[in-house]
Amino acid sequence: MTERIVIKNLATIPEGPVTVAGWVDKVRDQKRVQFVVLRDESGAAQLVHPRAEESDPLADIISGLATGSFIRVTGELKLDERVKLGGLEIKVSDIEVVTAANPETPIAADSGIDKRLDWRFLDLREARNNLIFRVETTLEHAMRCYWIERDFIEIHTPKLMASASESNAELFEVEYFEGKAYLAQSPQFFKQMAQSAGFGKIFEIGPVFRADPSFTSRHATEFISVDAEMSWIDSHEDVMKMQEELLVAALTAVKEKHGEEIKELFDVDVVVPSIPFPRIPLAEAKKIVAERGYEVPRNDDDMDPEGERQIAAYVAEKYGHEFVFLTDYATSIRPFYHMRNAEDQTITNSYDLIWRGTEITTGAQREHRIDILEAQAREKGLDPKELEFYLDFFRYGVPPHGGFGMGLSRVLMLLLHQPNLREVTYLFRGPNRLTP
Repeated sequence: MTERIVIKNLATIPEGPVTVAGWVDKVRDQKRVQFVVLRDESGAAQLVHPRAEESDPLADIISGLATGSFIRVTGELKLDERVKLGGLEIKVSDIEVVTAANPETPIAADSGIDKRLDWRFLDLREARNNLIFRVETTLEHAMRCYWIERDFIEIHTPKLMASASESNAELFEVEYFEGKAYLAQSPQFFKQMAQSAGFGKIFEIGPVFRADPSFTSRHATEFISVDAEMSWIDSHEDVMKMQEELLVAALTAVKEKHGEEIKELFDVDVVVPSIPFPRIPLAEAKKIVAERGYEVPRNDDDMDPEGERQIAAYVAEKYGHEFVFLTDYATSIRPFYHMRNAEDQTITNSYDLIWRGTEITTGAQREHRIDILEAQAREKGLDPKELEFYLDFFRYGVPPHGGFGMGLSRVLMLLLHQPNLREVTYLFRGPNRLTP
């Protein structure tokens, strides 16, 4: 490995000789002195070189540096509070141009999102975008720590499937030797298999695929799903309790590690929510929304995006909370495997979690009784014979269980107050984007 000091650590070492490496962010080529802002994966530092009176090969190298060139620099670290960039600078003694960049870059600070996505590797050099993925790393690590400390098992379910896991309408079909396979749209069936296998509590963070031709700010054809499932629950309330604790742990970790930088680069305060989150049955939520002057214009029993925004506004006003669980969704709009309420068969033991007006999660207690599961599948127009591999999980004993699936990019988008999940996805995939 190249011997170097990452820029964020320069403030922790004494003045003296250092070697740093990164890419050229800016060059100020003045008559008497030259300045270079060097950036690496951890931050930015100022390099300075006073021009010599006569021949100065170093000055010639600096004058020829194009933005984006990767360089290795040796010099003398000096602490100077007058320097706005970290209160330090490096007086250059040697520069090695590792790779020179083309002098004209294809994107600028004001380029639109589609143009920036065309050149994503350059777009990701921006400090804001670098921070997004450090936040994502902290978020995932904190969730894993929460689960592992509570004896959850991490699993990795297959992404090639022989049949649908939820809806045939949203499947990508692929050639598979002599037959066909489908890209997994959810790990749902395999999460439930783990309950039948006696794993007890499991989680997965992995890709899922949806053949949904949506062009909204919150949809993608490939995204990372955060899933959990656990046995021996009494109701979906146990799942909601676990999820709210999980989110508090994750947001606390992000606030502690990145809160100041998020405020500086995104002008966003990370809010760690209080527990418990508000809970509102869907039917009641629709009445509240109607009283606020908005009638949900749907033919089914679901809530629409504007309705979600309206109920979130109500919760913010009444409870001062950014989250709300909408519970007791109608049987008509939930999958066959959601358990129905024992006292009212028209509703399910399920929920959606809304964060600042956007749904990030669907969760539920699952039906674990094979006879009821088969009947509910038929009621939904499904042929149990086509679900044999799934239904087999329930023929040899399975405990009461439930879980949720949560979109990681939606969480990041809302956490950082970004306009769409294209901004917070490393490489976005949508109906009209398969590159880079």
